[in-house]
Amino acid sequence: MPLDQHNDPHSDPHDDPFEDRLSAVLHQTGGTFETDRNALTAAGARRGRRLRLRRRAAVLGGVAGVALAGVGGVLLVPWGQDSPAAPELSAAASKPQPAKGATATGVTKQQMLQTLERLLPQGKFSKKEGRGSEEGPGVFPVASVVYDDGKGAAALSVSLNKVEPGGLDARQAVQCPDKVYIPYDSCVTNHLADGSVIRILQGYEYPDRRVDTKNWTADLITPTGQHVAVMEWNAPAEKDAAVSRDEPPLDPAALTRLASAKDWRPLVDSLPRDPHRPSPDPTDPGAELHARTKLLSLLPKKLKVVDKSGEDGDFAYAVLDDGKGRSLVQVNVQPNFGDARGDLFGSGDETLPDGTQVAVHQGPGEKGGEGVVMWTVDTMRTDGFRVVISAFNSGSQHDAATRATPALTIRQLREIALSPRWR
Repeated sequence: MPLDQHNDPHSDPHDDPFEDRLSAVLHQTGGTFETDRNALTAAGARRGRRLRLRRRAAVLGGVAGVALAGVGGVLLVPWGQDSPAAPELSAAASKPQPAKGATATGVTKQQMLQTLERLLPQGKFSKKEGRGSEEGPGVFPVASVVYDDGKGAAALSVSLNKVEPGGLDARQAVQCPDKVYIPYDSCVTNHLADGSVIRILQGYEYPDRRVDTKNWTADLITPTGQHVAVMEWNAPAEKDAAVSRDEPPLDPAALTRLASAKDWRPLVDSLPRDPHRPSPDPTDPGAELHARTKLLSLLPKKLKVVDKSGEDGDFAYAVLDDGKGRSLVQVNVQPNFGDARGDLFGSGDETLPDGTQVAVHQGPGEKGGEGVVMWTVDTMRTDGFRVVISAFNSGSQHDAATRATPALTIRQLREIALSPRWR
């Protein structure tokens, strides 16, 4: 979601851009909902990971976050001997290797790179980079290489993380993107024999533009919350590099074997708990939000809802059609967001008698759709409770405009955002 991940408002100030990309993949809470990129980025740097803007409509790799509209295809059988043909992994892939040097303090860059090279099919490796968890609190290990199997050099990376089994991060990691926001070629979720769930997504580095650079990903979640994420491209770099081959080197079966290799398990087990990720607080007023339910209840009854987001939470969308063309409407609800107030509201914005601040923005869409406009009403109560809603003159941001203006007026957007039902 979308959320170009490079502008993720919940990014850690110690992260570099590459880690930001991977964090977006792992946490799936990315960039579909933006009103002021610079302001949100600044606010997010201060807040770190304490407040995570749930922008759930994005894709892995090229764009951040994923909307929870459901799984594109579910096969309740593991990959097995009857799986489609794929490049064979090295013999070591079938025999778990000890995590040499892994301790309770984490995983080193060298361990990550050595494991990745051992598990990949035979080929040439260059531009080996990585990061170990020992480099700081909350840093998850990453290995990145340029891999050439003789058919063209391709960037490929693996990252490891721990998530709460059955929790939001675990569920999001294996759910497919919502095509209202992100185009892709294929997305399939499979259940493996050991109880793990893996999602294989075949998409693009720039999904809103469908350029030649392809980005294929595998996200595996084990029953104990181990998260292995693999990304590969059909170019020697994910950005600003000419494609070197028609497709990335590993097909879905090979991606599955790499992500599910037992060699990663002891490495994930050795990771310390991320101190930046607090345990869920059931008393938090933002713990149970129902943005979808409330948005649908507040829409004008004469408008037909032709599509909607898949579950309640703090982000929701609906696609409306009044007979004049489709129109996307999306909303974010963010409790305790007061420390971003100065970045979101200025002297020219309205302040209501009860202290609520209101800002209105009208401009072009942000995802490349021809002729798309974006109308936004951003509101914040005195206690920092923020509701921000946008409407578009298209059924999705990456498609061309279907009408002259959005189906909702600024006045209607304002009424929805200021409704007491959100509380």
